[in-house]
Amino acid sequence: MQTTQDRLQVNRTPRRAPGPKGLPILGNFFEMRHISSLENMLALREEYGDILRMDTGPFTVHIINDPDMVQHVLQDNNRNYVKGYALSKSENLLGKGLLTNEGEAWRSQRRLIQPAFHRQVLDNFARVMTDSTAEMLADWAARPAGQPFNVSTDFLGLTLEIVGRTLYSTSVNEADKRTVGRVMPFILEETNRRISNIIDIGEKLPTAANRQLKRYIAELDAIVYGMIEQRRHSGEQLPDLLGMLLGAQDEDTGEGMNDKQLRDEVMTLFLAGHETTANNLSWTIYLLAEHPEVYAKVKAEVDQVLGGRTPSADDYRGLTYTRMVLDESLRLLPPAWAFGREPLEDDIVGGYSMPAGSSVIISPYVMHRHPDYWPEPEAFKPERFDPSVDSKRPKYAYLPFGGGPRQCIGNSFAQMEAVLVLAMLAQRYDFHTGPRPPGGTRADLHPALARRGLDPHPGTLIKARFGGLFLAG
Repeated sequence: MQTTQDRLQVNRTPRRAPGPKGLPILGNFFEMRHISSLENMLALREEYGDILRMDTGPFTVHIINDPDMVQHVLQDNNRNYVKGYALSKSENLLGKGLLTNEGEAWRSQRRLIQPAFHRQVLDNFARVMTDSTAEMLADWAARPAGQPFNVSTDFLGLTLEIVGRTLYSTSVNEADKRTVGRVMPFILEETNRRISNIIDIGEKLPTAANRQLKRYIAELDAIVYGMIEQRRHSGEQLPDLLGMLLGAQDEDTGEGMNDKQLRDEVMTLFLAGHETTANNLSWTIYLLAEHPEVYAKVKAEVDQVLGGRTPSADDYRGLTYTRMVLDESLRLLPPAWAFGREPLEDDIVGGYSMPAGSSVIISPYVMHRHPDYWPEPEAFKPERFDPSVDSKRPKYAYLPFGGGPRQCIGNSFAQMEAVLVLAMLAQRYDFHTGPRPPGGTRADLHPALARRGLDPHPGTLIKARFGGLFLAG
């Protein structure tokens, strides 16, 4: 049977992909320094098409924006592609967890962890999600009427509470919440800086930033290792994610996880499990405030399906339009604005040569705006995801959680959580962004490893970090 990649390569000799000419010696150094700009990424696709190449010194970067090419890298020939150089910069935080590991070690981890995300397990967590949301809403109800506040800060607290209860069967204590809130902005900004730099010779030097990063990661380690030690010491067998990880055994070797492996997995779940959903909720509320006619449809569906009661796991599947809204929010503002792979051996992608050791960048932000697959790509139109309409879009034109064997293992958890929270919000609240500042814009996007919500900014109603750490294990 002929594959997509076979069809792309019929009667073709591998060619060098097009790209900017570059300078003598420096090559495309300056262009590569600016590929973290969302505007530049869109402009590069428009100028060079669905694949382009840039070189500087020993570094070669390809940016691909074609669904078939993306499918080849993420699925058809996925064993030839590793996460590579950029993601290795986050190993000091996440260790060798599901997000960062490779090869057989990763496959073993995936087998161990996958049962914790089966549908029946997730359905049992729905009550945790709605109970935690009800507590947040009770706090909102106790606040002075008419006083505006930043919902994204509360969403970060909510999703941290949910991941704490599902991971550890208990609330995250206030001291630990404060620690996470204090250290995470710096850790994510510093990690993003390292990922963005082509060459960073200062990572191991005793600079103030490196020392601070080490201290902050040690504070997070103390929280996570404390959770593991307390559970091992108690001997409790609880139906939470930590209990499942502690009891998991490799089907081939019969071995479980040691404390370091558990730490790396818990750290990944703990952090990736709350940042991305909180920010997805923040952006969805922003979009709904900008489009009250869409929010009116959400509220009408919620009223019809729930009739005023608290949603359940079964209701998640019945709230069709609410899920469409969140899908469209993820299209416009996906959890990760871009991610990378590196081929282990020379490859051919779409008829173009892809040398071993080069970098391949895939940008969901750009893919989700490809005019061939998304008419009016900047418009907020949840109807694009109507399940009753055959869109005929290629599968890999939409990849908010990645794709292939390493697609985000927590995507179903995150999607259920977002739908249940949004449904409960729609039962009680309207949202407003306020007047547009003179000469300003409503939203100012800045690519980063994780976007830290919606914060006031002079001349801008909302300033946001855009990007995302996500569990693409």
